[in-house]
Amino acid sequence: MFYRPEDGHGLPHNPFNAIVTPRPIGWISSRDGQGRDNLAPYSFFNAVAYVPPQVMFASTSAKDDVDGTKDSVANIRETGVFCVNIVEYAARDAMNVTSAQLPHGTDEFERAGITKAECDQIACARVADAPANLECKVTQIVQLPGEANFVVFGEVIGVHLRDDCVVDGRFDVTQYQPLSRMGYRDYTVVRELFELKRPND
Repeated sequence: MFYRPEDGHGLPHNPFNAIVTPRPIGWISSRDGQGRDNLAPYSFFNAVAYVPPQVMFASTSAKDDVDGTKDSVANIRETGVFCVNIVEYAARDAMNVTSAQLPHGTDEFERAGITKAECDQIACARVADAPANLECKVTQIVQLPGEANFVVFGEVIGVHLRDDCVVDGRFDVTQYQPLSRMGYRDYTVVRELFELKRPND
C-alpha cells in the first residue's frame, strides 16, 4: 500500500511509529524552577554527536496545565538542564507508571517508587540504580511543524555507569537488557548482540 500522511492511512492505527523501530527510550528527569522533580519516558530519543557528546528527545503533545507542551520541556526551559536515564528491562513497569499524564508538579519518582539520586554536574535528580545516566545542559530547543512538537538538544557533561554494566572495559548492554519502543503499545528488549566489522576496520 501507499498513502500520503496528509490524506490519512485508512488503517485502524497509525503505522508511522511502528515503521521506525526499535527506538531507545529516553527516561528524562527534570526539575522545575520551584525544585520539583519530574520523570517521563520519551521514545523519540537518540544520541546525535560524539564530540562533544550530544543527545536529543522530542515531545509531541501538550498538557492543559502547561503552556503549549509537556512538563519535561517546560521544566527544561526554566532550568536549562536535564538527565537521560537509561531504561533496563527490569524497570519496565516503573517506566510505564511514569508515562501517566499527571498534574504539573507531581513527582513521578515518588509515584513509581523509584529511588532518586542527585546529579553531579547539574541541579537535577536521576534514577539512582539506572544502568547509565547522562547529565545534560541544553544547547537548543527547536519547535517543529505541527502543534506542540519540540526537539530538545543537550550536551552530555556528566556520565554515570553502573559498575555491573562495565565488563572488560566495555559498557555491556546484555548485563541489563535495554528496553526499546516498537509501534503501538509494543516494546522489545535487547538480549543478543552480533558484530559487523566495517570495510575499513
